[in-house]
Amino acid sequence: RICTSTTTSETASRSAGGKYAEAEGPSKSDEWFAQGRMVKAHALYGNKEKAKDPFFGLTMGSGSQSSGDVFNWFCVEAGSSSNPTVLLIHGFPSQAYSYRNVLPVLSDKYRSIAFDWLGFGFSDKPQPKYGFDYTLDEYTSALESLIDAVAPDKLSIVVQGYFAPIVVKYANEHQDKLNHLILVNPPITDKHAKLPSTLACFSNFLLGEVFSQDPLRASDKALTSSGPYMMKEEDATVYRRPYLVSGASGFALNAITRAMGKDLKAYIESMRSILASDSWNTKTTICWGLRDRWLTYDGVEDFCDGLKHNVVQLPMAGHHAQEDRGEELGNIIKRILRG
Repeated sequence: RICTSTTTSETASRSAGGKYAEAEGPSKSDEWFAQGRMVKAHALYGNKEKAKDPFFGLTMGSGSQSSGDVFNWFCVEAGSSSNPTVLLIHGFPSQAYSYRNVLPVLSDKYRSIAFDWLGFGFSDKPQPKYGFDYTLDEYTSALESLIDAVAPDKLSIVVQGYFAPIVVKYANEHQDKLNHLILVNPPITDKHAKLPSTLACFSNFLLGEVFSQDPLRASDKALTSSGPYMMKEEDATVYRRPYLVSGASGFALNAITRAMGKDLKAYIESMRSILASDSWNTKTTICWGLRDRWLTYDGVEDFCDGLKHNVVQLPMAGHHAQEDRGEELGNIIKRILRG
């Protein structure tokens, strides 16, 4: 649920694409953006022609265009660069903003970095077929490029939700770089192979394009339906903003959902195989918010039984554990990394 004190006129303005209460000073979104920086990583494929609207063939706005030959990723960093690096990776659909309460907890002992995936938050959102198609294979390759740019030495990775299989694939190919891998509510059992209806609707024929352009459906409903969330309106506007200012976020959401629907099952099977393999030597912990309404906990402990992986429960957290129990998750991460 969203806790809101905004007036009807303010809500109408925002739903119509208006700006965020700027008369009262900087918004939460502006403040968050000011904390981060853009990192260039991962080259565009193919030609560099201007992206066009898939319906009418018209040249799209700057939000749907690639910013150059290499993509821009929005990253927020906390802690000294001399400390061990921890990369915080958000799930689908979410943003680096979800780790805002985790970053301060880690900052005294670690150099922690949270970033927006391509297609989310403040990172580039290229129109599909114009340099990036949002396939899971492309995301794996793009992740490698970003890590090479922000953490060329060893690091630990925390990843939440549906992007976990992508990260495990990367980690399997770069075990020498990893100190520890922490998976937060990952899709890890056979029951997790299908997206929940709240997300699957974005890939529906025709209606998917419509739903993915609806800011409330694409951000508010997608976040709050997955767990016991009581989100402040000022936080909800940060997640909502990309869908208000440009259609690029919606087109990306539609493309990602289609890719997940096509390849998620195979990626989960691959992840299970990797984590159960004798060749997997990376320290691995699974943290699970037990109030997850998208992914059932049934079978998670059974999978980890007999393996070297620890399981840590968060009884009051939902799917996006870092969103509603950020400080708690941050302290759990610190304890895991110290061990």
